[in-house]
Formats: sequence, C-alpha cells, structure tokens
Amino acid sequence: MKKITIAIDGFSSTGKSTLAKQLAKHLGYVYVDTGAMYRAVAFFAMQNGYISKDFFDKQSLINSLSFIKLHFVYNSELGFAEMYLNDSNIEKDIRTLEVSNFVSLVAEVSEVRAKLVEQQQEMGKEKGIVMDGRDIGTVVFPDAELKIFMTASAETRAQRRFDELNEKGQEVTYEQVLKNVVDRDYIDTHRDDSPLRMADDAIEIDNSYLTKDEQFNAVLEMVDEIINS
Repeated sequence: MKKITIAIDGFSSTGKSTLAKQLAKHLGYVYVDTGAMYRAVAFFAMQNGYISKDFFDKQSLINSLSFIKLHFVYNSELGFAEMYLNDSNIEKDIRTLEVSNFVSLVAEVSEVRAKLVEQQQEMGKEKGIVMDGRDIGTVVFPDAELKIFMTASAETRAQRRFDELNEKGQEVTYEQVLKNVVDRDYIDTHRDDSPLRMADDAIEIDNSYLTKDEQFNAVLEMVDEIINS
C-alpha cells in the first residue's frame, strides 16, 4: 500500500494534534507535532532569560540555536512521542499557558523557522507521516497528498484549552486563555515569515460542532480515497 504525506494546519487549540495522533496510529504512520518543537524553543528561551513579559532578546536566541537539540521519543504507555530538549523530557513543561504566551513570538523569528523546517522536511522524506502545525501544507510539505486546515471559533477553542489546562491542575481563568488564543491568532496570521494561511488545495474543517470521532472518520475517508486512487 502506498504511503502519503498528511499535512494538518490550523489555528491554536483546534485539535490538530489529536487528529494527527489518531490518523498516525490507525495508519501506522510517523506523527510529528511541530508545535511542540516551537514550544521547546520557547521554553529554552525562557530558561535562558531571553524572553519575558517585558522583553525578547531575539539575537541571543538566534546565537544559541546551535545548542538546541530536539528529538521525539515514543512513550508506549502514553501512545505518542514526547518532546526532548537536549536529552531532557520537557513534554509537560511545554504545555503550560506561560509557554503558550511566548511560542508565537518565538515562531516569528525567521532563523528559528528555518532551523525547524529543515528538520521537519528531513523527517518526512520517506512519506508515511502525519505532521501538524501552522505552515505544513504551505511551506514544509507543499506537495503533500492531503492537506487539512482546521478551524473553530475563538470561544470554542478557548473553552477546550481551559478545560484541558484545568484537568492538568493548572490554575488559569477562561479570560486568560481566551486572550492567549486571540493574541496567538493575530501573531500567527500577521507574521512576515510563513504566516498561518490555508493552502489553496487544502480542505477546511470547522470542528466547532464535530466530535473527535466524526472528525476522524471524515478525514480517514479522504485518506482512503487518496491511497486507493
């Protein structure tokens, strides 16, 4: 059976990673969460004092990129790969609202994007991959056989993210999460380098009122059609 490349783009908290994991597991494909990679770089910048609420020392981050080693390690108990930064598991560290507040700013930096896009393209050379992010169908894999663009209302996405963070024991308010969602939308769509946009040949899915199973089954039909064509 031929293997394809599946690119999933869209706004924050639209469930891109959830869908990508479902597809990768079902198809036996490699799953790559590019958002985790940008979060890892943002976490590195925070750890080293390059970014805070008051400033962002972009040049110091750029100068340190050669010291950032990222890789994924599959966790059989969890059923997905976790993000490692310089051999340390940072999967939990990068899923906080604090990291979310900085990740879009870090992702604006062209040198950061160039470094990560190169790694992402290398991961997908053999196809049989599901990758999600902001520029997968437009920049990383413009020739992907299937491109999905996911969206939902800001309020719906904020509620999902708020519930997720609360379940993890993080004390945040809905208003804080909504502001983060709106701010990230603006930065992601207005940055000069590889802004978030839907590829011309992508299929848009508004999942505001779809269940995870409904969404998965709809996309799986698209995958089967392409593979069997």
